[in-house]
Amino acid sequence: MNKVSKTVSINAPVEKVFAYMEDPAHLPDIWPSILEISNIKEEADSKKTYDWVYKMGGMKFNGKSETVEFIPNKRIVVNNPKGIKSKFTWDYEQEGSGTRLNFQAEYVIPVPLLGKLAESAVTKHGDQEADELLANLKAIMEA
Repeated sequence: MNKVSKTVSINAPVEKVFAYMEDPAHLPDIWPSILEISNIKEEADSKKTYDWVYKMGGMKFNGKSETVEFIPNKRIVVNNPKGIKSKFTWDYEQEGSGTRLNFQAEYVIPVPLLGKLAESAVTKHGDQEADELLANLKAIMEA
């Protein structure tokens, strides 16, 4: 399992950042390799399920996400049991009048599909993509 951990400080209130990120429809706007989000369904407890299309190593992957933990303005944990098996954790902390967002991704690279040689390149790409994702979110929230 590969892991990526990143932190970003955003000059916007926690409530604003959290409200933006709790809506999966915003993911293609900030996540470079997410091509599409569809079939968003919200449960009574604000947990969501949705389908996605993601491009990795020149290949498209279809998957499904489900919120497994939801604490308003504090934490969202999303599990992806189909497609690229992964788990994403978003922890929100107030930092002065802004937000400190801690992002962690754990994922399994589909090596049989991409090949062992591509594994290290994809791992490096995942780390760079996390930086882009957080930079894009910061830019949108601070605009």
